[in-house]
Amino acid sequence: MKIMKKMYRYAMALLLTGASLGLQSCEDYFDLHDNPNLVSNPPLNAMLSTATHKTGLNSQRVAATTAFYVQYLASPVAGNATDTYQVVDLTGSWDAIYLAMADIYDMKQRGQEEGASDYVGVANILMAYHLNLVIDHWGDGPYSQAFDNSTLTPAFDSSQDLYAEALRLLDEGIAELNKTDSRIQLSEEDDLIHGGDKTQWIRTANAFKARMLNKVSKQPSYNPGAVLSAVENSYQSNADDAEMMVFADINPWAAVSRSNTSLILGGWLSEQFVNQLNGTTYGVVDPRLTRITEPTVTGTFVGTPNGVGNVGPANNTVRDEVYISRNSPLTGDLAPVTIASYAEMKFIEAEAAFRAGDQQRAYTAYLDGIRAHMDKLGVPAGERDAYLNNPAVGVGAANLTLDLIFKEKYVVTYLNTEAWTDARRYDYQYANFDLPANADLTTFIRRIAFPQGEASKNPNTPDSPALSEPLWWDQ
Repeated sequence: MKIMKKMYRYAMALLLTGASLGLQSCEDYFDLHDNPNLVSNPPLNAMLSTATHKTGLNSQRVAATTAFYVQYLASPVAGNATDTYQVVDLTGSWDAIYLAMADIYDMKQRGQEEGASDYVGVANILMAYHLNLVIDHWGDGPYSQAFDNSTLTPAFDSSQDLYAEALRLLDEGIAELNKTDSRIQLSEEDDLIHGGDKTQWIRTANAFKARMLNKVSKQPSYNPGAVLSAVENSYQSNADDAEMMVFADINPWAAVSRSNTSLILGGWLSEQFVNQLNGTTYGVVDPRLTRITEPTVTGTFVGTPNGVGNVGPANNTVRDEVYISRNSPLTGDLAPVTIASYAEMKFIEAEAAFRAGDQQRAYTAYLDGIRAHMDKLGVPAGERDAYLNNPAVGVGAANLTLDLIFKEKYVVTYLNTEAWTDARRYDYQYANFDLPANADLTTFIRRIAFPQGEASKNPNTPDSPALSEPLWWDQ
């Protein structure tokens, strides 16, 4: 019902989005100044459509790489570069992030000029989200000099400074949205994430804040109380989830699955992920398995080993291993891309409460997170409750561990970029989680190399450290 409601609401927005994709910033350090197709003075509603659309797409675009690092996906080809921790050039993802940030910067400037505090608030929140994509994957990145038209070769700001700025932007965004005198209200039709709902945007700002404060769990500055405060002000149910579902064609994950059926291969689920769900690893069959993927031609659920490629025996000509499903509520043709969710927030609460020593609160949040995710996927109540009551899952507050929290959150963040942040904070300690076969590194991957496209045009681009070197928050 929620999907159909959004489809109705955004039917016209899709047309607007197609047009607004050309409304790129004229004030970023990309060479866009002489493009005659760019609109120099787009209205705020079109800028909002573009910014929210790109945010959803960028979430998926980056996850299409990191899903291999956390072994949700595995390549059907042995020795694939992404699968085996080789340096890959993500210039396309980097440029898409910075083009979106340039649009968001311009939307904020326009909002300030027109007294549209609602738009300023949303711009701050979206900018903070994109800064975290940079922080979590590359570390340092241009920001302070990137969008003011002062230079085409901006300096790289440190990831610590970007982190502090993102937190500041979230607080500022909340303050702007709490104002009651915005001269222009958010456009319901052009807000492709929350449909113009200010309350939900404030909750999303707090959700992003909870993520950020929890991300530094290895640092002396980690404050579980602050994390819990942000969670309390974030999502209250699945209905609050930050999702984007307006696509030129279909959900991009569904497009991968569609290509797979035509033997343009991709989207195979990793043996690691499938074995967690099918009972091999934990001895418990997770009912979400059939809402995430579909059985093989033999009626079984078999994953692809990372680094090995498809093991056959049919050499990719039939579904003898499982892949992304077009029938899943998460990856179907009309499914939204989930940017952040209520279920994820419950697991952030569970972890922070556990670290704070409140076992009962942690356990309640842990169970609520599983329940919320199963409800989102349409798992029948009987199957859901049987799983929750299994002694391996419903262990009781006294027996809850961080291992169980991270194990269940791993399922909740399926195909979300946040999963790689968690894997690194957890030092990849998931049960049976091994290095990919023929990996280029002797330990797990910790960062992405700076893109060649950026290095070729900006001499301030740092040399890329080894991909095994942790980012500052992971140390």
